[in-house]
Amino acid sequence: MTLVLGAIADDFTGATDLANNLVRGGMRCVQVIGVPDTPADLSDVDAVVVALKSRSCPADDAVRDSLAALAWLREQGARQIFFK
Repeated sequence: MTLVLGAIADDFTGATDLANNLVRGGMRCVQVIGVPDTPADLSDVDAVVVALKSRSCPADDAVRDSLAALAWLREQGARQIFFK
């Protein structure tokens, strides 16, 4: 597996900006909306950005969703995690 970076963004716009910068920097990047329900085939991907709505939801939901995104990224083999 080549997944180097897993990123958790607190909104769609920030996730898109980050994914764009990663691609411009030469990384193969995928952006997902919310935490996927299943594992993904990320064999040809360097980075995954998970877009959440955690900026605009209650704090308890934001923490729950962020931790779920973290767990999913770890399950996918992300070696580094970045929270934006």
